[in-house]
Amino acid sequence: MSEEYSYDLQKLYLEFLQGDKELFVRCNAILKDSYFDRSLRAAVSFMQEHVDKYGDMPTLEQMKVKGEIELQDLRDNTASHQEWFLDEFEKFCRHKALEEAILASADKLERGEYGTVEKLVKDAVQVGLTKDLGMNYWDNPAERIKHIQEQKGGTSTGWKTFDKFFYGGFNKGELNIFAGGSGSGKSLFMQNLALNWSQAGYNVVYVSLELSEELCAMRIDSMITGLSTKEVFKNIEDVDLKVRMQAKKAGRLQIIQMPNGCTINDIKAYIKEYQIQNDLHVDALLVDYLDLMNPAGQKVNASDQFIKDKYVSEELRNLAIELDVLFVTASQLNRTAVDEIDFDHSHIAGGISKINTADNLIGIFTSRSMKERGRVQIQFMKTRSSSGVGQKLDLAMDSMSLRIRDLEDDELENTPTNNSAAMMDKLKRQSETNSVQQNTTVTSVVDHTEKLRGLLKRME
Repeated sequence: MSEEYSYDLQKLYLEFLQGDKELFVRCNAILKDSYFDRSLRAAVSFMQEHVDKYGDMPTLEQMKVKGEIELQDLRDNTASHQEWFLDEFEKFCRHKALEEAILASADKLERGEYGTVEKLVKDAVQVGLTKDLGMNYWDNPAERIKHIQEQKGGTSTGWKTFDKFFYGGFNKGELNIFAGGSGSGKSLFMQNLALNWSQAGYNVVYVSLELSEELCAMRIDSMITGLSTKEVFKNIEDVDLKVRMQAKKAGRLQIIQMPNGCTINDIKAYIKEYQIQNDLHVDALLVDYLDLMNPAGQKVNASDQFIKDKYVSEELRNLAIELDVLFVTASQLNRTAVDEIDFDHSHIAGGISKINTADNLIGIFTSRSMKERGRVQIQFMKTRSSSGVGQKLDLAMDSMSLRIRDLEDDELENTPTNNSAAMMDKLKRQSETNSVQQNTTVTSVVDHTEKLRGLLKRME
């Protein structure tokens, strides 16, 4: 046992807890009998069981008989030394949790279960008393709303019409997923977003698990210059000049290709090394894409897509929080979504596991006719920061430069969505007109028939 936490000190902790029920309740969440000396574990267990069953602290006599320990009465002293105790007890529990994590990691390290080891240590480090009490809703609503206005979505995506659905943009620590079928433009969306953020001055890392670094870079060359990827080869000097000029006012944009099947630990190790070597903080991380990753802490059957995606999506969200970055990834829509124009949760490959974990899920829809018109549509399938679920938004996409942008006012009338709506209105108006005409014709025929009948009667 560590000399830092002697038997007498541990016994003192129990005396504090026994003497103050409220203090015990505050500490019970991190209290474990295994943290204590073997001779004290029965007392800890009895104390917890008694409170759970009877809702009150056991007496000193009960502790002596059932807990097999004789404690001093400290009820008159706990209040004045409460802050000291809370600080010391939190450190003690965290220290013991780390000891247990290290001991439990030995065999796991031998088996190469590094993700599990990392989680054990991370959980141990995070052991602590609840201190963040949240917000008082009724207290200063104006300040609260202004804070949301200033903080939520503080990072624009570069698409103003898109940002409106998220109070200005994405937030750090969120798991944002673009979902689309094969060839829908998932990678293009993420590459455009990476460029937008870099041009706004943020340090961006783009991790590709499918496309090469060179191909990703070529696409961004096109986005910056307005040239097609074929024309880039014919205008190398012009491209070089334009890219270098952009770089002077942009943040870093690092592109790295990682192997299909890599884990969260591979990405984390890369980010840590990149930040150290360049002495900077990564602001945004984009991983293209989620479905091609494997979980770090769990061995999962390759055929069990649901479980695999569950672990991977949870690990990615935790990474976004840990690194404090803007985080975006992509996911495949299943085959049933190919012929659909309206997406729902059933169209997500791997199912509900990713949906539950994601903060924002954005579907991408395009068709041959839309591509020809330079349009792409996004559908808000899930959002945590807005009421935009189910709504759709059209954006312009240049097939040559691969640049995605907001539609101008004069382009809005020419969107596929608006055209469809206009056509429906036209058909409706035509239908109403035809109905009126038909009614008029019927009335005219009836009137004419009645006149003929009247004439025949008079002739008789």
